[in-house]
Amino acid sequence: MAYNFEYFAPTRIIFGRNTENKVADWIKYYGGKRVLLHYGVKSAIQSGLIARVKNLLDKAGIFHVELGGVVPNPKLSKVRTGVALGNLDQIDFLLAVGGGSVIDSAKAIAYALAEPDYDVWDLYEHTRKAKACLPIGVISTTAGSGSEMSRSSSITNDDNNSKRIYKGNLCRPKFAILNPELTFTLPDYQTACGCVDILMHTMERYFTQGGNMEITDSIAEGLMRTVIHNAKILVENPVNYDARAEIMWASSLSHNGLTGCGNDGGDFASHALEHELSGMFGVSHGAGLAAIWGSWARYVYKNCLPRFKKIAVNVMNVDEVGSDEEIALKGIEAVENFFREINMPTSIKGLGIAPTDQQISDMAYRCAVAVGGSRGSAKKLHEEDMIKIYQAANKE
Repeated sequence: MAYNFEYFAPTRIIFGRNTENKVADWIKYYGGKRVLLHYGVKSAIQSGLIARVKNLLDKAGIFHVELGGVVPNPKLSKVRTGVALGNLDQIDFLLAVGGGSVIDSAKAIAYALAEPDYDVWDLYEHTRKAKACLPIGVISTTAGSGSEMSRSSSITNDDNNSKRIYKGNLCRPKFAILNPELTFTLPDYQTACGCVDILMHTMERYFTQGGNMEITDSIAEGLMRTVIHNAKILVENPVNYDARAEIMWASSLSHNGLTGCGNDGGDFASHALEHELSGMFGVSHGAGLAAIWGSWARYVYKNCLPRFKKIAVNVMNVDEVGSDEEIALKGIEAVENFFREINMPTSIKGLGIAPTDQQISDMAYRCAVAVGGSRGSAKKLHEEDMIKIYQAANKE
């Protein structure tokens, strides 16, 4: 039976070639007068995109200051720099030009600037809830995180490498400009990481114990099939516009709540486990998810067997021959084979790291603390379960 739900996805999407040229118009439409232009380390700079955006803002007479240097797994220290800069220049609008890390960092800065009497890290430690957030616009240069339409952001605290997530509708961007051509220059590895992240955002909402609706399942399954098909195309032809467009739109749809309507809220244990992995070792989020997922799936599939069977048959094209358990296991293997096909790891060792037993214990402890003791829908995981999954992923 479908559960009650609220669906809220207010972000305006401007999709297609050359759409970034209208960024100044949209900033003005949403009331922006003093803009913090936020971006990453080199890609958007080297491509000339940042220079073009600055020129567009100048021509439109929009005051702007810039803050670059956002890294994967965005840092709290950069957020604090942005807050100081924003307060100094009386910023009233954030423009994030980049991928999920840049957007997440902009969201944190926007929260902090809107509530100057509070420490923004309190939100990520879940000791309070946000009551205000400055407006945010996005020019996306990657596809994967879905942050351009989501209510989530994740930040890593430099002091202790703890990676935390905060969810709230106030931070949903006012607009997101999605030009698939801006993703042409992405390294193959980052493209593949993004494709994994899209799949995982969808799977996290798929492997649940209740409330699953046929229409929601159909949307989720179609999205996953589309991502798998087009990810393989991009391995061979990274500048295929149609494939880039499919992946980019799938990224937004995978994390704006659509694929979770009517269910119990989703699992998200794989994400929680990966956050500690990337927080400690700085690995790319999508690659970390791929490295963890198979071990998580084999640990929990018996507790959520109908869903694992369904995804095996409807998404991974596993023949419906044998027991439900055999079909489910073939489905898990098929997902891992897809990861290998797009050059993603299927174990922690595949990330080029080898956590010690102590580090595994530390990650599990931090993960359990971060999720309030347990996390999961397919199977509720506690600290001891998390240790076992990390250990399995470290042995593959």
